[in-house]
Amino acid sequence: MKTNFKYKIIRKVLDPNMAGFLSNYLRLKRECFFTMYKDLPFGFLGVYPDDQCPNAFSTYGDIATDTLLVMLKPLCEKYLKMPLLPTYSYARVYDKNSILKKHIDRPSCDFSTTMNLGGDPWPIFMEGKKINLKPGDMLIYRGCKLEHWREPFKGNFCSQVFLHYNNAEDKNNLFDGRKHLGLPYSVRADSK
Repeated sequence: MKTNFKYKIIRKVLDPNMAGFLSNYLRLKRECFFTMYKDLPFGFLGVYPDDQCPNAFSTYGDIATDTLLVMLKPLCEKYLKMPLLPTYSYARVYDKNSILKKHIDRPSCDFSTTMNLGGDPWPIFMEGKKINLKPGDMLIYRGCKLEHWREPFKGNFCSQVFLHYNNAEDKNNLFDGRKHLGLPYSVRADSK
C-alpha cells in the first residue's frame, strides 16, 4: 500500500498528568539504572550512553511504553488510514547538551511517533521545519522516509517516547522480531 503521508502533529494525545507520570517513571528508572547498572545484565533497565544520542538514558521495549504503543495504535491507524502492526517503543531522557543528528529510521520504523512526556521544551526538526511539542503532544511521521533531528539541547532534561509501527501488510517486523511486546531486543522470536 503506497501513501503520500509525511507527518502530522496530534495535540493532547495524553493528558499532561499522564505524560508527567511517564516522564517521572522514566527519570526514576534512569536513577535506578545508575544505582544498579554494574550488577545487571546489559540493557535490563536501559542503557547509558545511548548509541544514537550519547548524552541520554534510553530504554527499549519497556512494558509501560510498549503498552502505550498498543494503546495508541488505533489513533495512529485513524490518522494514517491504514492498519498497522506494532514494532517497538523506545524512550529517552535527554540531558543538557544532548543532540540528535540528522537521520532516517530503520525498517521497523516506517511510521514513527515522538511524544513529549515532560521536561524542558526541545523542538524536533522535520524536513527543516521546527516542531514544538508540549507534554502529551505527539508527532507521527514517516520515520524511514523523512530526515529528522534535534539541535543541541539547552535545557536540563526532556523525556520523549517513540512508538514505531509498520503497515500491517509488512509482517516481517511484528514486535521488531521479539516473541512479544515488553521484552528486550535480545529476546528474539527465533531464539529458544
